[in-house]
Amino acid sequence: MSYEMDDVKKIGIGLTGFGLLFSFLGVIFVFDKGLLAMGNILFLCGLSLTIGLKSTVQFFTTPQHYKGTIAFVIGFFVLIVGWTFVGMLLEAYGFFVLFSGFWPTAKVFLYKVPVLGWFLHHPFLAFLFDRFGQRRVAV
Repeated sequence: MSYEMDDVKKIGIGLTGFGLLFSFLGVIFVFDKGLLAMGNILFLCGLSLTIGLKSTVQFFTTPQHYKGTIAFVIGFFVLIVGWTFVGMLLEAYGFFVLFSGFWPTAKVFLYKVPVLGWFLHHPFLAFLFDRFGQRRVAV
């Protein structure tokens, strides 16, 4: 099975990257509600374009992901209401629960990034990566 990179997937990866950038800027600018909300919307749109709308809906609605999905959605609405810090905490928890299964793949990818991989091979950081990768979130 080969993974083809068409234009829609490239746009999806770009939107996902911009979503992460806007979320990061929202945190840097003391939990700016507008940047955080835009980051969440761009991230979800990018994810939908990258893996497909049907796969995205299936990912968020599988029974083992209910806990993370509910936390992420409630966090988004709390963020929109104006409690940005509480909303971001709920979203971070939901994000962690949803995407913790991808940690081994992400770890291999991060180790192969030229400068970052060298930095992450430091014994203390490698120990933390291994400990974090072994821990599974109970759902």
